[in-house]
Amino acid sequence: MESYRTVAKEGCGEYEVKRSRFLCYAAPVRSQEEAAAFIASIKQKHWDARHNCSAYILREGGIKRFSDDGEPQGTAGMPILDVLEKSEVTDVCVVITRYFGGILLGAGGLVRAYSHSAALALEAGEVITMVKCAECELTCDYTLYGRIPALIAEHDGKETGTDFTDSVTVRFTLPEDNVAPFQAKLTEYSSGKYQVSVAGTEFFEMDL
Repeated sequence: MESYRTVAKEGCGEYEVKRSRFLCYAAPVRSQEEAAAFIASIKQKHWDARHNCSAYILREGGIKRFSDDGEPQGTAGMPILDVLEKSEVTDVCVVITRYFGGILLGAGGLVRAYSHSAALALEAGEVITMVKCAECELTCDYTLYGRIPALIAEHDGKETGTDFTDSVTVRFTLPEDNVAPFQAKLTEYSSGKYQVSVAGTEFFEMDL
């Protein structure tokens, strides 16, 4: 089953240590341009902050980038990226804004602070699993339709729309690997009368 983990939405958390404030942002991104735009928006929002450190990972091309943005080398961007890698997320950008509180944290303290802040950012963005699904459609009679919602659920699918006319047309998504087992059950229930049509594939959020 082809899948990946990412964040569901843009989110923000906050962490404070030794009077330094860390504002923790995460957002789903699909390209370097989207990541750059998100980083720029946070920098513009917090133009008065001393540091806006960042990291992102993209599925396409396996691209990974990070920036210490003025913090000592290896104490900010790399720890953020490390949290993303260990969390096995992709198509994600995290930006940590630091307002210096006047007390030096030291290299080890910075690494811990940025690592913790990155974890808070992912938590705020809500990590989800995206699964490659087939976009399916089935037209059948009303008698069979009574069994279809349960059959879809049994195969980890999700209904996306239904049209009721002389017959019933159901649109739904199924994990790609589950299309064949679904069709086998459908053939059994309808004595081979009905077939599922697949319009294409797309990634959809799914609880695993």
